[in-house]
Amino acid sequence: IGKVGFQRYEVNAFGKRIKEIQINQGQAGKSFKTTLDYEVQKYANELLKDKAAAVCVMDVYNGDIVSLVSAPTFEPNAFVHGLDKKYWNSLITNTKKPLTNKAMSGLYPPGSTIKTLVALSALENKIIKPQDTFRCKGKIELHGEKFHCWEKKGHGIVNLRKGIQRSCDVYFYEVARKLGVDRLSQTAKKFGLGKQVLTDFSEERSGVVPNTKWKKKFIGQNWYIGETLHSGIGQGYFQSTPIQLCLMTAQIANGGFEIKPRIIFDKNNNSLKNFLDYKKENPGKRFSAELLLEKFSQKKLFEDQENINLIKDAMFSSSNEPGGTSYRHRMENPKYTFAGKTGSSQVKRFTEAQRAAEIKQTELDYKDRDHALFIAFAPYNDPKYAISVVVEHGGSGGSTAAPIAKKIIKKVIERHDLREKMNRSQGDSA
Repeated sequence: IGKVGFQRYEVNAFGKRIKEIQINQGQAGKSFKTTLDYEVQKYANELLKDKAAAVCVMDVYNGDIVSLVSAPTFEPNAFVHGLDKKYWNSLITNTKKPLTNKAMSGLYPPGSTIKTLVALSALENKIIKPQDTFRCKGKIELHGEKFHCWEKKGHGIVNLRKGIQRSCDVYFYEVARKLGVDRLSQTAKKFGLGKQVLTDFSEERSGVVPNTKWKKKFIGQNWYIGETLHSGIGQGYFQSTPIQLCLMTAQIANGGFEIKPRIIFDKNNNSLKNFLDYKKENPGKRFSAELLLEKFSQKKLFEDQENINLIKDAMFSSSNEPGGTSYRHRMENPKYTFAGKTGSSQVKRFTEAQRAAEIKQTELDYKDRDHALFIAFAPYNDPKYAISVVVEHGGSGGSTAAPIAKKIIKKVIERHDLREKMNRSQGDSA
C-alpha cells in the first residue's frame, strides 16, 4: 500500500491559486504476484456454494498455495465506503459465518485424517510393524468405557494398510494406546499441526495438538488413557485448520520433507524439487541430514523414508482399491489418480440408542451432523499437489468432501503446465 501525495497552494479570498507552496509526490504501492490460481479459486467457490466449507490446495515441493477458499463468502468492496446496515446484519446473523476465513481460522477435529500420522508415528517409533494385526469386532472396552468403530460389525483382522484403507477405528485405538499421546504429539507438530502455517496473517489460528503437559498446563488435570484412544482417531482435544491439514498431506506426499508454504510468488523456491531430481540422477547415493540442509536447504521429517512410503501406499489403497473409504470417487486415468484419506469429526456424541437404531448422518439435524473432511495428493505416481477439504456438518468425508476434492484435483492438474509456464516466465522477468 502506497502513501497519498498532496499539493499545497496559497490562495486569495476568492479561492484563486496565487503560488505553489509544497508538493508531495506520495509513494506508489508495490506490485506483487500471488501463487493463487484465479480459475481454481473461482471453480472451488462454485463447488462450495451454499455450504459452510473450506478448501486448500498446495504445491508439495515449494509450498505455493494454489487455492485457499472459504465459504460462504462476502463482497469485500462493500466495506470500502461503509456498509449497508441490512447487508451487515445479514453477515453477522448468518449461522454459516461468512466473515470467518475457515481455511485459516476454522478449527476442526481432524478426525480420521490424523490416522496417517498415528500410523507414521507408530512406525517411526518402532511401536508396530506394517503387518502387525488387531481384530476389530466393532468396539473395544477399556476401564468400563466402550470405544466404537464406525463399522458396527467390525472389520475383522486388520493390519496397517487395511486400517487406513477402511479407516478402522479399533485398529487405531490399539495403535494409539501403545504409542501414547506424547509421541503422537511430536509427530503431529513436526508435520505442521498446532502452529500457524502463514505467519503473515494475524487471523490465522494455531489449533491444538494435545499431550500430557498441555492438558496439565491449560486444563489443570492429568491425562487419561481413554483420551489417548480418542486422540488416535482425531477426536478429543485435537483442533486443526484446513491449511494445516493440507501442509501435513503435502509433506507426506513429497516424501517427508519440510516445506514453508507461501501465498506470494517467489522465483527462488524449488530447492526440494532440485534435490529430488538430483537424487534420481544419483541412484544409490546416501544423503545425510547435513547435506540436505547445506546443499538444498531441506529438512527431513522422518527417520526411515520407507515408513512415509507405506503411508502413501495405504492412502492409495483407500482411494483406489475396493473397500477403500473413497474408492467410489477414484479417477482411473493415471494423470489424475489421487491417494487420499477420508475423515469425519463428531460435533455431538452419538448415543447408544442412535447407534442401535443405526441412525444415519443424513437423518440428523444439520447442526448435529459430523464435519466431513478429506485430504489427498495427486498424481499418485508423481505427486505435485496436496488438497484438504472440510465441509461443516457434511456428515461423511467419503460422500461429501471427497467428490469436491476430486473435481478440484482434476482442475488443478489440467492447469499445471500453464501454471509452470507462467511461473517460469515470471521468474525470468524478475
